[in-house]
Amino acid sequence: MNLNITIRPDAEADIENAAFWYEKQRPGLGNDFLDEVQSTLKILTENPCLYPVVHKNIRRALIRRFPFGLYYFIDKKFIIVAAVMHSSRHPEYWKKRRTQHNKNFRN
Repeated sequence: MNLNITIRPDAEADIENAAFWYEKQRPGLGNDFLDEVQSTLKILTENPCLYPVVHKNIRRALIRRFPFGLYYFIDKKFIIVAAVMHSSRHPEYWKKRRTQHNKNFRN
């Protein structure tokens, strides 16, 4: 089952901000982070139900080598990435996005 992926603007910003931060820590590390995100997205397209449901219909894929989770849901023909956040952040971070974009999240 190969589904198309849509990354919400907020999630794109999450990815960019994390890559920028890692790049400042060590040159090349930001690109390593982006590579791991891409690898996770590729796995999602091939097997979207692989990762566990963490809240209602929201799933979390852990990103290899980095303490980040990719929060997404499956909507018919699409995988929609709602947030990419550090594991130390409070879960309310992505849940707030859920209510802000309520029409695109199913309970």
